Amino acid sequence: MTSETLTIIDNRTGKKYEVPIRDGAINATDLRQIRIGEDDVGLVSDDPAFMNTASCQSKITFIDGDKGILRYRGYPIEQLAENSTYLETAYLVLYGDLPNKAQMEDWTYNITHHSILHENIKKFIDGFHHDAHPMGMLVTAVGALSTFYTDAKNIFDVESRKKQTYRLIAKMPTIAAFAYRHSIGMPYSYPDNDLSYTGNFLNMLLKMTELKYRPDPVLEKALDVLFILHADHEQNCSTNAMRSVGSSHADPYCAVAAATAALYGPLHGGANEAVLRMLMEIGSKSKVPEFVKKVKEGQGRLMGFGHRVYKNYDPRAKIIKQIADQVFEVRGRNPLLDIALELERIALEDDYFIKRKLYPNVDFYTGLIYQSIGFPTDMFAVLFAIPRTSGWIAQWEEMLMDPEQKIARPRQIYKGADKRDYVAMERRK
Repeated sequence: MTSETLTIIDNRTGKKYEVPIRDGAINATDLRQIRIGEDDVGLVSDDPAFMNTASCQSKITFIDGDKGILRYRGYPIEQLAENSTYLETAYLVLYGDLPNKAQMEDWTYNITHHSILHENIKKFIDGFHHDAHPMGMLVTAVGALSTFYTDAKNIFDVESRKKQTYRLIAKMPTIAAFAYRHSIGMPYSYPDNDLSYTGNFLNMLLKMTELKYRPDPVLEKALDVLFILHADHEQNCSTNAMRSVGSSHADPYCAVAAATAALYGPLHGGANEAVLRMLMEIGSKSKVPEFVKKVKEGQGRLMGFGHRVYKNYDPRAKIIKQIADQVFEVRGRNPLLDIALELERIALEDDYFIKRKLYPNVDFYTGLIYQSIGFPTDMFAVLFAIPRTSGWIAQWEEMLMDPEQKIARPRQIYKGADKRDYVAMERRK
């Protein structure tokens, strides 16, 4: 016996078991040996929503929720937000190290020159009704790319995976921008290879009649930082969907479509939109105390506070708060900001929220920034999906290369009827 074991005594049988502990975890399959009889399949853990179950081992993102720490490949998110660009961070997330100059030039070139969409994809987007939700269009169009790039099915071919990585990261902003332009009845604005990744995205979204669109550098930088902050976030709902669908060896376009669909849900990618609606519902700074009182009485929800992982101030929220000030200097102060600041002040001083460790998360200020730049609320989740694509692909490739991974197939605890015999309709009561 070593100290790195867990001793389990089954009080049903009196038997004792030694289960190895590795990296602070036990292997769930080690529980199968704990049985009460020959017909028993063995003990399983019941953990709906993976509250305390690790589905994989990963080297990509580290989070310490109690201390408010987020790192990509070991690099603190604060340093990346200050010094890096989204494309450089995406390279880091995907390949494990920051690129040298030659690697960065090659990476940027390949992303830039894969941003054009096949004309039939444009026709595909044209087929949507004018009021179709941009996320619905994004999910469908990304899935449709699978039929255009059939070589993507060669998932164990290194060069094929590299090519699909270029295509997905490059084309997500184009699809998103085309979906937005379609929803407002504007002609599509094609990619401009002279612009940065986020500058080009703004060009495809906002270009009007000018011959050459030049993005505002403050907005371009703000969007770049927001993209860095959203590049990956460990095993969240959409990443779990990416890994789960990818475990069946589906091609990356289908897997990204599944991850995007998971992000579409209001509890995931729609959270910042919910914050904005909450602030508009409050209406004014003077009504914040009344709203907080209702929340404490169970009559409402405080959106943008608290997180499944963070039990401290979300490190991304601190960075976003600084970015918000820069955007407001260019676009004017968002009238909802005063409500948000007052809500944050009261919540951070109130024992009710402190005891529950409800601190502002990444969604609390992003909606205000997006609204000030000019994005409609329907686009908020889309702006989440674009940068998260690099993280999804990194997680997908890590899953493919992990020899311990098999097709995702959770166990269940059956609570239904026992065996019963079929009864003819005329004999049923």
